[in-house]
Amino acid sequence: MSLSSAADTAYDLVLQGGRVIDPETELDGIRNIAIKDGKIAAISEQPLSGSKMIDVAGQVVAPGFIDLHTHSPTPLGQYYQAFDGVTSALELEVGAFPVLGYGEQINGKALLNYGSSVGYLWIRYLVKQGVVLPHMTSTPSITVSTERQRPNAGPRDVFTEAATALEIEEIRQLLVSGIDQGGLGIGLALDYISEAVKDAEMDMIFDVAGEHGVPVFIHIRRGIAGDPAGLREALAQAKRSGASVHICHITHSGMGNIDLFLAEVDKAKAEGVDVTVEILPYNAGSALISSAVFGRNWQEVFDISYRDVEWAATGERFTEQTWQQRRADSPNGQVIHHYLKEAWTRRALSYPEMIVVSDLLPMESLDKNVAPHNGAFSKILGRYVRDEGLLTLPDALRRMTLLPARRLEKIAPVFAHKGRLQVGMDADITVFDLAKIHSRASYKNPYQTALGFSYVIVNGVPIIAAGEAVADVSPGQRLLTR
Repeated sequence: MSLSSAADTAYDLVLQGGRVIDPETELDGIRNIAIKDGKIAAISEQPLSGSKMIDVAGQVVAPGFIDLHTHSPTPLGQYYQAFDGVTSALELEVGAFPVLGYGEQINGKALLNYGSSVGYLWIRYLVKQGVVLPHMTSTPSITVSTERQRPNAGPRDVFTEAATALEIEEIRQLLVSGIDQGGLGIGLALDYISEAVKDAEMDMIFDVAGEHGVPVFIHIRRGIAGDPAGLREALAQAKRSGASVHICHITHSGMGNIDLFLAEVDKAKAEGVDVTVEILPYNAGSALISSAVFGRNWQEVFDISYRDVEWAATGERFTEQTWQQRRADSPNGQVIHHYLKEAWTRRALSYPEMIVVSDLLPMESLDKNVAPHNGAFSKILGRYVRDEGLLTLPDALRRMTLLPARRLEKIAPVFAHKGRLQVGMDADITVFDLAKIHSRASYKNPYQTALGFSYVIVNGVPIIAAGEAVADVSPGQRLLTR
């Protein structure tokens, strides 16, 4: 069977004889794929001719992975994600503002496609403090009017101080401007500003999302050890406003109540709410030791003690004394708090519509041991597909490609051409040997490339070839709603 009548056309690149898996059409068979001008031009059982021919027999050819949740728009972050099969790396939980300020370190030299939601936290910084901070990897600047400056206003006001009616209106206008810039929804890291955001502010956020037809990517308010109140709040807001909602890292909030959380999601879907969920395949969290999440009763919230938290740079486990000392002396130090159980992760992975993400923290310097969650996609493929058989290979790929594309394509038409291997689709492709897939990174040694990916192609350009990084290429594009 041929899916193209142009078998005699000379294409830019042909991948020969791989096991081609397309999650949307459920194609799973040996095919040749031709690429021309950055698009998939032909898929055929018959030979195809190209300027460059690559034999991928015995390997899987899949759509490039779409990561909805990464915090690392840096050269180093993109490098490591390329080795994990990712072709589009998106910051949707925390987002950026201004939206076009996102990815300043990779503008014009991106390996991967990249984009962000409208970052609510950064808008709050601007309104509360007059600080322009597009993203956590950005350098802050102060460009404020004298009216916005307030005496004795400290940075904690962003995280703890409720917004006034005038501030809520200013935030609303900035949200709309971010959507107009092409932001891929609204990124609401609510748990970090949980104390500050009251009902009126929440109503405004979801009203804007509903009115403009964009999803809210939300890190829900975290209750005590799996309290579903934060999830119910987000789902109720979505139902009230008509907004779509995406629940970030659901296991990290649901914990031992993951069955209840998934049941609540199913109930909301039955009531007409457009809700999607995601998981990262790691049983810990990571944050600065000074983070707001540790400024409250965190031991009760996470159901852990000091010995369950480690200092990322050394692996040292804490006592109450060392915890207080580090909080005072090294507020910008990273900690890893181990509070999830493998059974919860496996249960969530078995949920049919669970999207896989990395939650990759900023990778900016090899001298800093602060970037866990590297190798998320290879971990899924190596452990949960090949070794344990929890997921079939086509199903796992669907969660990394088609499902995230569908989450975004209603607001950003570019995603209707991603996450699929079909004629006319963008040539974002990953090729791997399932037998060799291995996620080598760990919390203590995160700067390790994944193994097993032989070719990663972005917009028709190989960025990984024969398992090695390709020098002097930058085919990645900024992805916007327009």
